[in-house]
Amino acid sequence: TSSFEEAETEETATCLHMTFYHPCQQDKMMFRCLNFCRREQVRADETAKFGRDSKVCHYNLMDTRVSRIQFSLQFYRKLNSSEFCFEIKNMSKKTKLTVDQTELGYLNKIDLPWKCIICFGDYQILAEVQEGESVDYFETHLHLAEVPILQERCLPSLQPTPENGTSSSLFPSQGKSPIEIDENES
Repeated sequence: TSSFEEAETEETATCLHMTFYHPCQQDKMMFRCLNFCRREQVRADETAKFGRDSKVCHYNLMDTRVSRIQFSLQFYRKLNSSEFCFEIKNMSKKTKLTVDQTELGYLNKIDLPWKCIICFGDYQILAEVQEGESVDYFETHLHLAEVPILQERCLPSLQPTPENGTSSSLFPSQGKSPIEIDENES
């Protein structure tokens, strides 16, 4: 069975799972041209483009507020490494693109983390890279999120607010500053 296993490993492609969310998706159906729940192969030398223009973008968002090309993903192999990565580039002149906490302006690009949240406008995309070995192509697997992706992320960040509330206990310490002035005067 070793030859079978080898044949199988040759076929594993790096798969980029992308879960899409938009608050108005029920009404506006901006994801209606995306192919959900089926893996699609993309040749390694092609750039995966996401945007409004169906002639240029394979991943088409039906929304006038989305740029003709919103962002692109380039599959590449790290130098002196067998590790594959994706590079995400903001192709929109009017909308900033955020990858986790990193804000990308027009034509800025960064490596896509293994798991991250991509945001632009009201769009939220959870991107997760599943490693593979194929050098010829990668796969995309699109999913639709019913609930905001960022909500889970936001909950932990809400916990520090009580700390901000308790930081009001710092104000009495600021009340000491007049005393310091008194010391200067004496």
